[in-house]
Amino acid sequence: MFSILDMFKIGVGPSSSHTVGPMCAAHAFAESLKDSGLLGRVARVRSTLYGSLALTGMGHGTDRATVAGLEGNLPATVDTHHVLTIKQECERTGKLMLDGTHEIDFDYEHDVAFELWQRMAAHPNGMRFQAFDAAGNLVDEQVWYSIGGGFIRKGHPDDLMIGIHDRPPEGTAFADEDESATDFGPQVPYDFTSGDELLEICKREHMPIADVVWANEIAMRPAEQVRADLLRVWQVMRECVTNGCTSEMKTLPGGLDVPRRAPKMYSRLASNSDLLNRRRRVDAVLESSDAAWVDLFALAVSEENAGGGRIVTAPTNGSAGIIPAVLEYYWHFVDSADEDGIVTFLLTAGAIGYLFKRNASISGAEVGCQGEVGSACSMAAAGLCAVMGGTVAQVENAAEIGIEHNLGLTCDPVSGLVQIPCIERNAMAANTAINAVRMAMLGDGSHIVTLDQAIKTMKDTGEDMMAKYKETSQGGLAVNVVEC
Repeated sequence: MFSILDMFKIGVGPSSSHTVGPMCAAHAFAESLKDSGLLGRVARVRSTLYGSLALTGMGHGTDRATVAGLEGNLPATVDTHHVLTIKQECERTGKLMLDGTHEIDFDYEHDVAFELWQRMAAHPNGMRFQAFDAAGNLVDEQVWYSIGGGFIRKGHPDDLMIGIHDRPPEGTAFADEDESATDFGPQVPYDFTSGDELLEICKREHMPIADVVWANEIAMRPAEQVRADLLRVWQVMRECVTNGCTSEMKTLPGGLDVPRRAPKMYSRLASNSDLLNRRRRVDAVLESSDAAWVDLFALAVSEENAGGGRIVTAPTNGSAGIIPAVLEYYWHFVDSADEDGIVTFLLTAGAIGYLFKRNASISGAEVGCQGEVGSACSMAAAGLCAVMGGTVAQVENAAEIGIEHNLGLTCDPVSGLVQIPCIERNAMAANTAINAVRMAMLGDGSHIVTLDQAIKTMKDTGEDMMAKYKETSQGGLAVNVVEC
């Protein structure tokens, strides 16, 4: 197993697969040059982006994230403003500080390449890094993959290449591998690989899901650190909501001129929070509902992400507004809310996220937006159900409802930006998660479709989905909005 804290990485917008992952991979490449003693020989580096990274990389800022990683930056600590301006800085100086210490010549347009006609068979999000000496000789070459949620995986320079829209030959894609290939780390007391196994552990040990996960986490690191790390995740999520609600940026970057709505929405909801002492407008009932605030929380985070701000992958950046919005709902609208509840929520949600990552995918480039927004909706539903006093069966039911009604959701970002339809989709899914909990807790937890079955269905649907609907901006809204 891996730590569920890996599901909640503190990083930078707008995309976990296209920004966080490539930055981590480029950092790993630069770090390896230093560790192997090759850094001093390098006079030039070249990065080639394949598949989805190439087709939507410009809109997702993949080129900028890659260059920032080559400089030695990591998503959790990088200056977010620097990422937004790094292209202009490199073009002005013609230089790059590789690994933060070794200056080399750098031609931004030539040394960051977008390969639009080929992709790697193993995964749609492939990257190739090459380092050359002053004579043009190849010093080192590495292939990396950004496999969703900021997770990365090292490949081999000779990995199979296929056409951009070709299906990978059987047995060549990561999805064809034994599911245990996604597991790593030390042994834990309660190893589980499916929802059914997790439910059986809970039943046998008379423990809720959060306690099972807690026992696994403290087997890897001290309990104080686990709690502190979870609360740090919550703190960054809250800061992101606040920043989104108070931002003075009028429109989002990228060229679509999408207006930031959260600040005006926050001002309006805050001013109308007490409507009893004034005459009600016709639409006041809409603004007085909890759902309006949930919409606000989700929009605030998603707009911060789209603007390149500090964000938490939950489990991805494209779906980063859902879990914070539902957590804020719990914090502000549930009287018993406290920090213990926040920890329980995140532990439970993380367990569900682990099942999605292990048995299907959280990568939009691999299975469409059902793997991002659908997974986050399911995770949020499970977390909220747990802190609302739901039984283990009800928690699993809520998680299943959350994903079942996102099955088949395509990833078709207009202009390759994490804006349309991504931002509103987060708000819709946050409210879906809450409604899933409502339905689950009005029942006794019994239901026909299991979470495992829904996750397998999501994986199968993603495999059947045409490539143009999987984060390539070559289908759906991405095409029709531009054509109109």
